[in-house]
Amino acid sequence: MRSPLPRAVLTRLETGRVVVLSVLVGALVGGLGILLRLLLEAALRLGALVTGYAPPGTPGEGGLLMAFGDALPWGLLALPVVGALYAWLVPAAAGDALGQLVRGYHARGQWPPPLIQLRTLLGTVLAYGAGLLVGRDSAFTMTGQLGARLLGRLTRLDAVEARTLTLAGAAAALGAVLHAPLAAAVLIAEVLYRRFEFEFEVVMPCVLAAVAGTAVYGLAYGFAPLLSVPELGVPAAAQLPALLGVALAATLAGWLSLLAVRVVPAGWADGRLRPVLGGLFGLATAATAYFSTPAVLGDGSGWVQLGVSDFLGADGGGAGAWRWGLLALGARLAFGGGVLPSVGVGGLIGAGLGSLLGVDPALSTLVGVVAYLTVTLNVPLAAALLAVAWGGEALLPSALVAAGLAHVLSGTDGLVPGQVRARAQSGVHQGGPGLIGGLAQLPDSLRFIPRRALESSLESSLETVPDAPAVLYDGPSAETPAEVPSSERELYRRGVPPSWRGARLKLLSLPPGVEVVGLVRDGTVRLPHPEMRLTSDDELVFLARPDAYAALEGLLRLPGA
Repeated sequence: MRSPLPRAVLTRLETGRVVVLSVLVGALVGGLGILLRLLLEAALRLGALVTGYAPPGTPGEGGLLMAFGDALPWGLLALPVVGALYAWLVPAAAGDALGQLVRGYHARGQWPPPLIQLRTLLGTVLAYGAGLLVGRDSAFTMTGQLGARLLGRLTRLDAVEARTLTLAGAAAALGAVLHAPLAAAVLIAEVLYRRFEFEFEVVMPCVLAAVAGTAVYGLAYGFAPLLSVPELGVPAAAQLPALLGVALAATLAGWLSLLAVRVVPAGWADGRLRPVLGGLFGLATAATAYFSTPAVLGDGSGWVQLGVSDFLGADGGGAGAWRWGLLALGARLAFGGGVLPSVGVGGLIGAGLGSLLGVDPALSTLVGVVAYLTVTLNVPLAAALLAVAWGGEALLPSALVAAGLAHVLSGTDGLVPGQVRARAQSGVHQGGPGLIGGLAQLPDSLRFIPRRALESSLESSLETVPDAPAVLYDGPSAETPAEVPSSERELYRRGVPPSWRGARLKLLSLPPGVEVVGLVRDGTVRLPHPEMRLTSDDELVFLARPDAYAALEGLLRLPGA
């Protein structure tokens, strides 16, 4: 039977559910972030004991603006071991935490299993504590995904809600660690694509989750900005050419880093040599730290703080160049992924160039951050918002100009694996040819396939589907009136509703004119079998008349269904 509530009321109930779940996942991730910070601080102390060196930190994360100790030659030999372990723990196909988030979203929520995510988190914590080029934001991003998975265990979520809340959990984690909730929410919605496109439907859940996560995290660690920046005003006209030069130089550095990444063949990074290459990267980091500068240790955010405070001068450019080289060598192996490593490279380059050109160091450092981050992650608006969150609203014009210039000049390449060029190429929005090939890519609303195309798709696809029946749809049934032509029936894709989980397909009670023609499980499409038992991660594909499917939705959207 239909819901007695009007459709407008049901829509408001659905929206209210998303709002509540977004706040819940944000609060949950904020609490997990408190525990993660304690773990990261312990890892940093252990790493400092082994290597004999502790890089400067940021005020927002309780760090001190000075380095401690000298890099010990024997202690630095631990870096190759940690590098090999990190490369082995982090999967080659999905990449680091941010790469897994982006790739999993475009695969319609087919995230790596919990064991792989926990391995990635462990490798990230170890690498960050040892001083390799891995930002602490990567550990927070993975914690956000795990928090969303935990909420899914406690609350019944359909497939669309699970995808949205996973992005929202990552936004909550990034908002906490970057001390910039709005910028983090926009970054998650923007990083999915290489072009300037957004998932507008996930912006609101990401904002709500990021605000809630930052609120909970801030109760324990305060609400100070990540970087302590002197009060900035609108730059004088005389400084504009120099700032433009800083933005262009950082853009060029970012573009060259994307080319230099290809020095390491993708086949090497994905094969058996991956742990060996991880060890070599750790060895290169140790050699650079011992023979050149220990400023290459850590994610670089503390050195950006020193650049903002005008403590580096022209030496900042040299440290940024060393970090640029390590980022180019390690990006294939998931070293340098995330946000803060790019912030470190761009900020140091901006600080060095600003010192040479006579520009305000805080202004040039943040402009370098914006331009370089825009190129490497394809997030112009989020990069500008990050700079504003750290440097104040007066930086907004300069940040927007730098981000726009960098995005226009840099093209559509990026360091995040799994990014696609546009929404039309995303698995969430794209429909593939044929039924079996297309069901996995059907949009969550609907897609029309005439009867003849449906039958021909089945005939051509049966060879690829094991144990498939000879005929899936053979004209009208007892529940489908014969006078309704098949051309008026459409395909709809929907996550398994809570009340159906654990039930067998043969026990489903469907309205007249609705039948199940496909089941999406673990990223593959299966033809339905009466004895199939539905799980919380499954998605069903219905063939139905629009009015019949509307009746089914009315039943499924009842409160408590």
